[in-house]
Amino acid sequence: MKIALLLSGGVDSSVALRLLKEQGHELKAFYLKVWLEEETFGIDASSESVAACPWKDDVAYCEKVCEQLGVPFEVMSVQRDYYDRIVSYVVSEIKAGRTPNPDVLCNNHIKFGVFLDRIGTKFDKVATGHYAQVEEKNSLFFLKKSPDPIKDQTYFLAHLGQAQLSRALFPIGHLTKQEVRELADRFELPTKDRKDSQGVCFLGKIKFSDFIKTHMGEDVGDLVESETGKKVGEHRGSWFYTIGQRQGLGLAGGPWYVVSKELATNTVFISRSYYASDKIRDTFCVNPIHWIAAKPDRQEVTAKLRHGPHTYAATIKMYDNTSAAVHLHDRDQGIAPGQFAVFYDDEYCLGSGVIE
Repeated sequence: MKIALLLSGGVDSSVALRLLKEQGHELKAFYLKVWLEEETFGIDASSESVAACPWKDDVAYCEKVCEQLGVPFEVMSVQRDYYDRIVSYVVSEIKAGRTPNPDVLCNNHIKFGVFLDRIGTKFDKVATGHYAQVEEKNSLFFLKKSPDPIKDQTYFLAHLGQAQLSRALFPIGHLTKQEVRELADRFELPTKDRKDSQGVCFLGKIKFSDFIKTHMGEDVGDLVESETGKKVGEHRGSWFYTIGQRQGLGLAGGPWYVVSKELATNTVFISRSYYASDKIRDTFCVNPIHWIAAKPDRQEVTAKLRHGPHTYAATIKMYDNTSAAVHLHDRDQGIAPGQFAVFYDDEYCLGSGVIE
C-alpha cells in the first residue's frame, strides 16, 4: 500500500514508521506544522516563548528517523487551517464559559480532515502513532481501544467518521507503551529516549493560561462561596477556571473547588464541601452526539469524560438524533460544559458528544 504517515518527532510515530517499513509498504512521512507565528498567535515572534517552541526540534528528529529508514519526508504547514478550525473554536468556547478539548477536533479537522484533503487519492492510508485500533466488519469501520488502558487514545479519535476511519491506520495500536519503547530501543531509533509530549500541540512550551490571557485578557472578579454567597477572594477572570478545578485559587482554609461560573457578572463560585453527598454530579446532556458506525441499540454503555483509563458505567437516553441525556452510575466531580463525553461498548468506541 501507499501510506502517508504523520510523523511527530516522538517515539510512537517513529516506531509506527519502522513497522510499516518492515512490512514493505511504499511510505512518505509528513510533519504537520501547526505552531502559530506572530501574525496569527498574537505573541511577539522574538519572545522567549516563541523561541522555545519545540517544533524545530521535532522536525530535526523526524529528519533523523527518515534518513535512517530511507523514507522521504515533508513538512506541511497547516497553520492557517489550524487557527481557523481549532484555535478559533477554543477561544469561542472559553468566551462562552465552556471547557474545550482541541485535541479531539484536531484529529477530526486537521489530521484526518485537512491533511486527507491535501493528499487526495495519492495514498491509500494515513498512519499515525495513536494508541488505537481500526476493525472492519460488514463494510463498516469500528474504533477499538488499545490494550494499554493508560495510553489508549480512542477518546481523542471518537469524533472520526466512516470515511476517515476507512483510511486510518494505527500501526502501534495493538501494543503497550512499554512494548513500543522496547521496539524503539531494539531498532535504535533516534527518538528512542525522547520523552512523551504534553499539553496542547499548538502551544509549544507556552502555558495554556498564558494563551488564554493573550486572547481574553484579565478582568478582576469575585470568588464567592456557593453555600453562603459570601465573597472570599478575587480572581483574574472567570475564563481561567473550569468546573472541579482546585489549583490556582490561592485561598487559605481549603481545599476550595470551582463549582460554577457566572459570565455576566464575572463571578466564580467555589466550595469547600465539593464532595458532599448532597452535591450529586452524575447526569448531563450531550449535544451534538456523533456515532462512529450507527446509533447503538442499547442504552447501557461505559463512558469517559476525559483522556485516561477511568470509565463509568452509564445509561444513555436519546432525545432525538443529535442529543441525549446521560446518567453515570457514579459521581464525577469535574463535569463541565464543552467537554467531550465518549461512549464505549466493551473495547469498541461508539462515538462522542459535547456536554451542554
